[in-house]
Amino acid sequence: MILAVDIGNTHILLGGFDDKEILFTELLTTNRQSTDLEYASLIETALRVNRLDFTTVDGAIVSSVVPSVTNVIRTAIERFTGVTPLVVGPGVKTGLKIKIDNPAQLGSDLVMAAVAGIRDYKVPQINIYMGTATAFSLIDETKTFVGTSIGAGMGVALEALCEKTSQLPNVALETPKKVIGTNTSDSMKSGLMYQAASSIDGMIERIQEEYGAQCTIVATGRYAASVVPLCRHTIHCDPDLILKGLMEVYRKNS
Repeated sequence: MILAVDIGNTHILLGGFDDKEILFTELLTTNRQSTDLEYASLIETALRVNRLDFTTVDGAIVSSVVPSVTNVIRTAIERFTGVTPLVVGPGVKTGLKIKIDNPAQLGSDLVMAAVAGIRDYKVPQINIYMGTATAFSLIDETKTFVGTSIGAGMGVALEALCEKTSQLPNVALETPKKVIGTNTSDSMKSGLMYQAASSIDGMIERIQEEYGAQCTIVATGRYAASVVPLCRHTIHCDPDLILKGLMEVYRKNS
């Protein structure tokens, strides 16, 4: 089994795959203070829940947007599996053509989503990542990564509402029955969910207008499954897109 790890600002996507399929996916919390032993314990628990263990790991790949955690995770994997993970970065073959001003600044999570996106879906393509940030990436008809638009994600928006206001509570990110709420909780849920969906619809229209052509729309990230059904555009929701990208990059570099 190949262990795949995508380190995000808030969560870590952990998965395993073999030559044919994804074996499991789990979500861990990103903690910049955790040690390699603490991360190893979390990884071991995730493996055991899925009836696996460290001895089943034959290889590993890590992508990260949190440099301080990257080395800790890499050490944890090396220490307890005996394999040295492939870390996505300069020199690693992705097969993705990138046309932005400074390709080194592009987040590895967006790279992995784009790699899988152009393999599994038609181009031109708008690739939407909905996590700590919400990012819209444009991939043109030549499968070239043209650029991206990055804004605050739903979790960040909820956190800001609760921190910056005196009377607004913390609510679950779930869809209320009506767009116009009649109590504080439903009103906040509506604002978070329907405003996010409306923003996505609006951004899709603006990007397609600027690009001058209709695009295939693909969404991933932990909030995608909740918001995509509320959107008015046809959007392919693929929760495993980043993991699929990691699988593809691992195979290209094996």
